[in-house]
Parts: sequence; C-alpha cells; structure tokens
Amino acid sequence: MIGFANWLIRHQRLAANQFSDVPRVDIRSDRRRERRSLRVEELRRLLLAAKERPLAEAETVRRGPRKGRRIAEVSDERRNELERLGWERALIYKTLALTGLRRGELASVKIGQLDLGEEAARVRIHAADEKAGRGAEIPLRPDLARELREWREQKRLCFQNTVGFVNDSWATTPLFNVPEGLVRIFDRDLKFAGIPKRDSDGRTLDVHALRLTFGTHLSEAGVAPRTAQAALRHSSIDLTMNVYTDPRLLDVAAAIETLPDLPIAEESTVGPRSKLAPLLAPNVVDSSQTQSIPDKTTAESAVHRNNAEESQVQKNGPLAASQAGPVLEPPIRFERTTCSLRMNCSTN
Repeated sequence: MIGFANWLIRHQRLAANQFSDVPRVDIRSDRRRERRSLRVEELRRLLLAAKERPLAEAETVRRGPRKGRRIAEVSDERRNELERLGWERALIYKTLALTGLRRGELASVKIGQLDLGEEAARVRIHAADEKAGRGAEIPLRPDLARELREWREQKRLCFQNTVGFVNDSWATTPLFNVPEGLVRIFDRDLKFAGIPKRDSDGRTLDVHALRLTFGTHLSEAGVAPRTAQAALRHSSIDLTMNVYTDPRLLDVAAAIETLPDLPIAEESTVGPRSKLAPLLAPNVVDSSQTQSIPDKTTAESAVHRNNAEESQVQKNGPLAASQAGPVLEPPIRFERTTCSLRMNCSTN
C-alpha cells in the first residue's frame, strides 16, 4: 500500500501518502510459517517412504471396515508402474535436497538441460525459469548424477516405446513429472515415514523445507557462508544465514571445543609475589661515591671499623651521608634563601 500510494503521488493522482506512518513488520519475528530442516536420518526415511508408499497403498485397503488389510497382489504391469512412480518421487525429493532447487525450477528442467558427465555433472536452469531471472548451472553430486543417468535411460526406453525416438522432442522432454499436488503428496509421505509435519515448537515441514535442509546441511558441514550463498543463489548473505539455515541442527558445542586451550599457570606472575617487582624497582645510588668489592678482613679489623663509624655518626649527627644516603645540595648558581624581613608579633 505504501508503494502504491507513492506511485499515485508520482503520477499526480494523490496529494499525500496516508500510509507513510505505517511501521514495517519484522518478518523474522512475525513469520506466518516457520519451517524446520530435516535431519539426515529423517531425510533417508522420507526417501524410502516415497519409494515404497505407492505400491504399499495399492496392496492395502484404504477405506471401509477392512482398512489397513492387505488385498490381492497387483499385476506385474501395475507393480512396475507403481515402483517407477515411487522411484520418481524419491528422486524428486533427493534432487531438491541435494541441489537447493525450488519446485517450479525442477519442474522446468528438460532432458537437454542435463550434463551428466563422469567428471563434472551439472544441470542448467534457464533465466526464464529461475526466480532471480539470471539462470544458473547447478553442480550435481556423483551419486545423484549416477541415479539420474539410470532414470534418464529408463525414461528413454519408455519414450521410444510410446511416441518413437525423435531427438528434438526427446531433448525437450521434462526430466520429472512434478505434480501440482506435490504438497499433499509430500504430507502423505511424511505420515507414511512416521515424521511429524509439525514439531513441538510449531515449525512445519513442506516441499520448500527441502531447500532449507540443503542450506542447513551446507552450514553443518562447515561450508563457508559465501560458498553457501552461491549454492543457494541468494543475493544477500543475511538470507542464507538467517532464513535458510536451521540453527538448531548446527553443532555449536563441537564448534566451541575447537577453541584453543588456555591453561592458568600454577604460580601467578601478577600481584605482590611477583618476581618482576624487585627487578623493576628503582634503586637510588650516590653517583659521587664509587663502589668496590670489599676484601676479606679479620674479625678484629671489622670491630675497629665499626667503632670508627659509630664515632663519625656521633660527630656529624644522625643524618650523616654515610647513614642517611646521599645529601642533595642546592645548585651553586642559586643563593641560599635568607629572611630579610623581621616580623614583630604582638602579644595581644
């Protein structure tokens, strides 16, 4: 509404924007739907459930009093069809979780956009089919590339048997048949796998949560944020780190353990017992006297010297230089201060 009112002002259809004082909503604190990421074991259970559920439900009564009971075996042709359907759904989920593609982007991928070489397998997304409109080349893991090669070969056999082999039409054939109701199918696969759609904190799982799972597993594996941003094709690193990374799956405790060890020494080098204090304390030495190494004397000469020092102290007073340290005399260029004024104090 704010943007629309600004457009009206620019085209002189409105005098003032009545919505300019409306505050912005913080989408991080007021999300309508908060997704969570799938753990590795949950993702494996989901892929297995997606592969087995079509055939398992075809062989089980789904409604009525006999719900849940096994019915007669299906035909071989029907079994092959259901197994192929389950394989396709599992490959759809796996491709979304290992590439970060959106559902619409994966639905637009054609056979001709695949480059499944042994060394550098990748899939090309046209600019018209990408959300940002720039186009991209998505690298593929070797195991995913191998399964996609097998899927493409099976699809080629089916294509030749139905409409005949034509190079142009084969290159424009969709890689997967992504159904419009994939959201409901995803919910049924979650239930079949025993994975709750909503956790205790109210966070949910849907098809787009596979893209969140892709970003979270990149951060959990220690991938640099800038590299993860390029893999998710985000224009902002904030979107990669704060929206498409589930912090609850990151091992923060293990990251803290990588910090350096900082032991505290047993004997402190700071305080009153410091060994550095005597070395750094100032020592006043009389520069007018020279120091010499005393010779060893007898006990009689030591007593005679002590008596002489005592007599010198009595003659010069208690503040002699030999006992009280060096005496600081005033500079020669200054006269001694004398009192030239005599004050007569009254006794009153």
